[in-house]
Amino acid sequence: MPPTKKYGKEDIISAALTIVEKEGLAGLAARKIARELKASVQPIFSCFSSMTELEKEVTERIFACYRETMERCPEKELPYLSKGLSYIQFAQEHPEFFRILFMTESGLSVERFIEQDDEFTQVIESAQQQFHFSFEEQKKFHIKVWIFTHGIACLAATKTIRLTQEEIYDLLKHTVWEMAVGYQKEIGGENEERH
Repeated sequence: MPPTKKYGKEDIISAALTIVEKEGLAGLAARKIARELKASVQPIFSCFSSMTELEKEVTERIFACYRETMERCPEKELPYLSKGLSYIQFAQEHPEFFRILFMTESGLSVERFIEQDDEFTQVIESAQQQFHFSFEEQKKFHIKVWIFTHGIACLAATKTIRLTQEEIYDLLKHTVWEMAVGYQKEIGGENEERH
């Protein structure tokens, strides 16, 4: 009789991520993980005290996958554009992961929701280099840009419409530039009123 294969935490998390990638967190169940591993549920509960603990670990790995995608920005000349493209790329490549992180009820304001992202400060600073707004002005502008970018990402994650990479690039580049020009006029007008 062949020896029984031993499964560790990493094997279990990997199997859980495979399931979540297809079915979302709602599909995560001990029996499904056991089936994916071709084992009993016993190794799961030897490594994790509960499914809640496993789900927490899986969610942390999803965040790590998101951060990794954001760090692989495709274009260094326009880092702000690159961050937006990477955000949409994550939605395209990992739609269920994107839904878990960015399409579930949070109860937060837009500003708080955006600020909880580890990438927030880096994104704002990269945009400041491009548009030369103060940090606070860039934050306000970024909320508008994020809502637009998030809309494209949601369309990509749900496959509501099909956009080529070139169409996404052009849409993001030109629309964000147009928004920036409008915002510069808006804050320029506000500054003139103050004098």
